[in-house]
Amino acid sequence: MHKRPLSILLRPLGLLYGLIAEIRNTLFETALLTPWRPPCPVVSIGNITAGGTGKTPMVDWTTKYFLSLGCRVAIISRGYGRLTKGVQMVSDGRHLLLSAREAGDETAMLAANNPEAIVVAAEKRKEGARFIQKTFENFPPDVIILDDAFQHRQMARDLDIVIVSASEPFFKARMLPEGRLREPLRNLARADIILLGKITDPDEADAIEHALTATGRPVLRTRVHTLGLEPVTDCSEESANTGVQLQALAFAGIAAPEEFLASLRRTGTDVRAHRFFRDHQPYTTETVRSLIREAKEKGLSLVTTEKDWFRLLGDPQLKELMEHAGCSYLKIETRLPEGEEKLRMALRDLVGR
Repeated sequence: MHKRPLSILLRPLGLLYGLIAEIRNTLFETALLTPWRPPCPVVSIGNITAGGTGKTPMVDWTTKYFLSLGCRVAIISRGYGRLTKGVQMVSDGRHLLLSAREAGDETAMLAANNPEAIVVAAEKRKEGARFIQKTFENFPPDVIILDDAFQHRQMARDLDIVIVSASEPFFKARMLPEGRLREPLRNLARADIILLGKITDPDEADAIEHALTATGRPVLRTRVHTLGLEPVTDCSEESANTGVQLQALAFAGIAAPEEFLASLRRTGTDVRAHRFFRDHQPYTTETVRSLIREAKEKGLSLVTTEKDWFRLLGDPQLKELMEHAGCSYLKIETRLPEGEEKLRMALRDLVGR
């Protein structure tokens, strides 16, 4: 009953937000604004809504595929939640140079999971690409992957991949700040490939997929595959992998924590309690000690997401506390049940492999 009056109050702001987005897009589409094009192919992986749709796992999947082809890969990410500003080198393809606090949790995680990739944090992706071009002039990347850049049109791209979450109210989606849309749904026609993920209701997913085919773009379904729990230290391995059902206190600061709980339960974990925080929210010593104390009092094991673990890794004290507490994190990856070869072919064509 309280949401409707608030929604009515926010609707004019949503209309204004949508108008500004449309004016900006028109400037690019009429060539009044011209995107800058780097000397190598560019893949953008983004979404049309605010919040988690599975972009980071998809960037990870795409990076790993390009690396498997023998490509030299560069990733440019905004670095949400980082303490630094401007263009920052997170990894030079040989060494991890910044912590999660300095690079942002998702960006640091991508760098750690893909040690051969160049990773740069930059609010303005164009500046990040120019930095890469200058820094690696003698050994340039074969391809650049832009993380969360569907709306970042100052930089040209050769393949625009957009992820749509089937768990969102697609047919009743509203513009920010009333809803979560960054721009009108019709702009999905600007994408080259649409990925439909986070499917919980098959009938709803079928309806969304049918609506998306009106864009004339290929629509491929993705799913999250749970790889299992990873102990943060060897000493916590016994509790995480004994085969006995783990009784857990799960905690996370992500956009869609309910999906984390569902994935945990698919591993056989008995989630007895959970604590949720804002997406990218920094952890404090007080918060971590409180989580450890609660888990100890209830006789539960602490479990979190990989992204949250990287956020904790950025602070040596918090890392040590969680290691002593025997914390584990959930390891996941993106998979495409159907249409994977179609996506692989598009990526291969891009780099001529």
